[in-house]
Amino acid sequence: MKKILIVEDEEPIRELVKLNLSMVGFDTLEAEDGEKALNLINEEVIDLIVLDIMLPKIDGYELLPHILEKEIPVILLTAKDSLKDKIKGLNLGADDYITKPFEGMELIARINALLRRTNKDENVKSFDDVEIYEEKRKVFKNGKEVELTPKEFELLNLLVDNKGIALSREKILEIIWNSEYEGNTRTVDMHIQRLRHKLDTDKISTVYKIGYRLE
Repeated sequence: MKKILIVEDEEPIRELVKLNLSMVGFDTLEAEDGEKALNLINEEVIDLIVLDIMLPKIDGYELLPHILEKEIPVILLTAKDSLKDKIKGLNLGADDYITKPFEGMELIARINALLRRTNKDENVKSFDDVEIYEEKRKVFKNGKEVELTPKEFELLNLLVDNKGIALSREKILEIIWNSEYEGNTRTVDMHIQRLRHKLDTDKISTVYKIGYRLE
């Protein structure tokens, strides 16, 4: 389910946008000011942001550079309808611009179109509440980013690609550490333990006398 952050200081409008998005199956987060929005942008996995410009504490224009850093698509939804304001918003990195008052169906159509454009090349793998963004080499647990070492990331990726298949320790060593690796299978065990701990999961099971399998 795609998660959309609604940044709007007027509660009736915020609730209206939330209602429209929830009706078509989107998960939503809400922020009534720019400061709260910035915290959510840094803490959560967000697929798209609907952003007002005139906000308390930090305005929409100031938020846009932070949103760009996270590579999150953004639609400006604002009463500022002059051509100058539209150009400024788009030049600062907004992907689209809708003025108030707006039609709910138009907003949904633009969100869907933007998500299709921005996600078409993104490879996201998941199990339970864990998401793996292969190109970005990022992993999230229940929406929170989990810091993995390069080898931990490669090992997790291998397990997900072979979900339900028992992989021997020797095969894992060969693939992740390459066939020239001089270590022993204890290296695999240590990395599996770290993955289980960092991801707080029991889905990586031990296959007796063989190796490991992602359930």
